[in-house]
Amino acid sequence: MVKYVLKRLLMMIFVVLGVAVLIFTIMYFMPGDPAEIILGPGATAEAIAAKRTQLGLDQSYIAQLKNFLLGACRGDLGQSYINSVSVWSELKNRLPYTLTIAVTTMLLNVIVGIPLGVTAAVHKDGLADKLCMLFAMFCISVPGFWVGLVLVIIFSVKLNWLPPYGISDWTCFIMPCMAASLVGIGNLARQSRSSMLDVINQDYVTTAKAKGQVPYKVVYKHALSNALIPIITVIGNRFGMSLGGTIVIETVFSIPGIGMYVTSAISNRDYPVIRGSVVFLAIAFSVIMLVVDLVYAFIDPRIKAQYISR
Repeated sequence: MVKYVLKRLLMMIFVVLGVAVLIFTIMYFMPGDPAEIILGPGATAEAIAAKRTQLGLDQSYIAQLKNFLLGACRGDLGQSYINSVSVWSELKNRLPYTLTIAVTTMLLNVIVGIPLGVTAAVHKDGLADKLCMLFAMFCISVPGFWVGLVLVIIFSVKLNWLPPYGISDWTCFIMPCMAASLVGIGNLARQSRSSMLDVINQDYVTTAKAKGQVPYKVVYKHALSNALIPIITVIGNRFGMSLGGTIVIETVFSIPGIGMYVTSAISNRDYPVIRGSVVFLAIAFSVIMLVVDLVYAFIDPRIKAQYISR
């Protein structure tokens, strides 16, 4: 098991390195000059050239890539072109807001999505199945920013129950988390239904029913526990995507998280912020996927045996 974890950690290094090189290359060849954007349209050619030299943009691709990778290995993701603040310090300050949305969204996905999928599987082809899958398709289809705006109109403008934006207290996170969780609920409900249909007619489930087990225990103790592997995969993927996928939600509700930080950086061609944020999110997503693989071993002893044999 330890060897497997070390192997995955080694693979993570190459994954993060590939992401770092890719995002740097994209930013390097992207149209637009950060020096011109910072100085404004009235800047002279001499001022722009001096600013490019100050930012290190006059160096070659290889030289800039080398500086970026060496700095990232030391934990230095660079400084923002706009306010000269360390990217790493900004990410640490903004991570709690994004993490709050991501964790709450994941909990909503699990609490709502799994029971929907299980109910649909138990009542396959029935009215409950059709209603649950209809709701799941609705969750997948509607854009999150549209749901966020509708929630603001209803609960802030009309009812005046919740604040429309900001982070003044915990109630500010209710609508963003609701809007961000819909896609995950739909995906998890569909996956839970599919996984349950694969195991619900297995012999051990039939035996449990024949022994007179309570239907609730048969479904959730025997069937669901053996259908968790693909469901956990979806949960891990959704949680990782939530860390970097809340850009629109944070912008709509003016939450100063990582998503809003990246959006502002893209508008201002703030390359260090974009590169540093993408590398940070790549590391976070890789760690989450490693944790998901380890959870497999605790759920299914057969997978743990495979890890040990490898």
